[in-house]
Amino acid sequence: MSTVRRPGRARAVGHRLRRMRDQSMKAPITHGEGMDAQAGPKENAVLECGWGRLAFAQTFTTAEALVETLRGEASEQRDIGFYIRDPHVVLAAAPQEVFLDPSHTYRLDLATYRARRQKGQSGYVVRRLCSEADAKAVNRIYRARGMVPVDPAFFWHQRDSRTLTFLVAEHDETGEIIGAVTGVDHARAFSDPENGSSLWCLAVDPRTALPGIGEALVRRLAELFQARGAAYMDLSVLHDNTQAIALYEKLGFARVPFFTLKRKNTINEKLFIGPPPEEELNPYARIIVDEARRRGIGVEVLDAEGGFFRLNWGGRSVICRESLSELTSAVAMSRCDDKAVTRRLMERAGVPVPRQLTASASEAERAAFLAECGSVVVKPARGEQGRGVVVGIETVDELDEAVEYAARVNPDVIIEECVAGDDLRVLVINDEVVAAALRKPPEITGDGAQTVRRLIERLSRRREAATGGESRIPLDEETARCVRANGYELDDALSRGETIRVRRTANLHTGGTLHDVTATLHPDIAASALKAARAIDIPVSGMDFIVQDPAGPDHVFIEANERPGLANHEPQPTAERFVDLLFPLSAARPD
Repeated sequence: MSTVRRPGRARAVGHRLRRMRDQSMKAPITHGEGMDAQAGPKENAVLECGWGRLAFAQTFTTAEALVETLRGEASEQRDIGFYIRDPHVVLAAAPQEVFLDPSHTYRLDLATYRARRQKGQSGYVVRRLCSEADAKAVNRIYRARGMVPVDPAFFWHQRDSRTLTFLVAEHDETGEIIGAVTGVDHARAFSDPENGSSLWCLAVDPRTALPGIGEALVRRLAELFQARGAAYMDLSVLHDNTQAIALYEKLGFARVPFFTLKRKNTINEKLFIGPPPEEELNPYARIIVDEARRRGIGVEVLDAEGGFFRLNWGGRSVICRESLSELTSAVAMSRCDDKAVTRRLMERAGVPVPRQLTASASEAERAAFLAECGSVVVKPARGEQGRGVVVGIETVDELDEAVEYAARVNPDVIIEECVAGDDLRVLVINDEVVAAALRKPPEITGDGAQTVRRLIERLSRRREAATGGESRIPLDEETARCVRANGYELDDALSRGETIRVRRTANLHTGGTLHDVTATLHPDIAASALKAARAIDIPVSGMDFIVQDPAGPDHVFIEANERPGLANHEPQPTAERFVDLLFPLSAARPD
């Protein structure tokens, strides 16, 4: 009986065998005497990447040589030993100095990868990094994602490099950089005989409403290396980064058995010492604790879920709940808590305020106030994090519904004139304006296929990941009302390229984003913020205003917050100024 040969099946088996051979834990590259020194791979290859160095472990002849290279790591940098074949051997060479990074390595086979245009990609373009302004914008995204920033001069000097490739995603309308990725060409880096490549530092701006940016950056880099003839593109990703892993597997990446080694330093500390007691604190408490530890101030976590901790230094002890400390009196806190009281204090201090009415007024008075203002805001007299606040009420029926909604948070409800403009948060610490940021409501951009609900869920996950779970977009009646005001229902597909706001308020806890404007804040607004803090007699506060332009003088005070989120204002030195307030003698002195 004759055997029928199946060419397709034979090719498939051959491909699997090649994959097993190429992706196995093979021996390191050898550097024998008979090798051509010019054509052979570079020995002990190290590549400077700006955030640190990549040490290609397969080019090192001994574990000791690799460890010695990692010992040369610069301050505030993060060196990486990649393609570790025998991690147990390298760890044994310096167990107190290096550790095995808890990351997986994934590989995209560029021989079988098929480029395709990403469905629904609109609103941005992927291009090469080409200016110092691009570099600064990338660093802003890195900081927002907790990554090591890069000297902008390094980006600029490497802009024409063929070894390092820096790609950015640029917003079509604003020109703002909203994503970045770095590629390394191994053939150019160390004459890699396997002709490989790798992807590093994929980061997307957590504030952006546009979908699919990470996928677009990865695809563009893969297509670039594929066009150069690279065999594969590798990457390293933390084992618990489920969202990133899901994206890579969707694009065809497969896990391969290579390991990553790093040096024990302050940047990597949380990866090798296990979770410290403050690990369970939210980002608003943790930023203060991190600054305190940096100064040698003792930290005792009292209630991680509530954000309570005690700081001890030099015989002084202060209990805090995030940025609310024992230095804030109960009287000051009650003044912030009651919005009607706050407003009266602002009037007396000469700070501009909007017109206001209590919801206990008669129906006729409420209707007349609405007619006079045209549009109003309804909010509970007491409350925080934007709960119960409804913006943009224009009809009596909507007003009645909003009052009922706000009353679920607090029975005392305020009706306030809706002033056109953007939300501005000004942070005042110890009678000093430390930071200012525009707060913008969450927006989504359609791709013509996904529903509004799906787009909101995706944006909410991105905001949640970027804020340690503090920011989410609730799919409640207020969100549905905002969506309907734009002519859609939650389960409708949003037209491709169309952008809509899905909340009227810009509160961070309901998905809002912050945009730093500290450097351009108008002196009149800064002066009002200081007047407000003095009137309340509070050492730390977040003063909220409505402004047309933060660089202009026009502003209206909205409310004061006794527990502002310091982590929302990076890179401004909010935690530093807060700890200065608590422990003045621990502050760095000028030379």
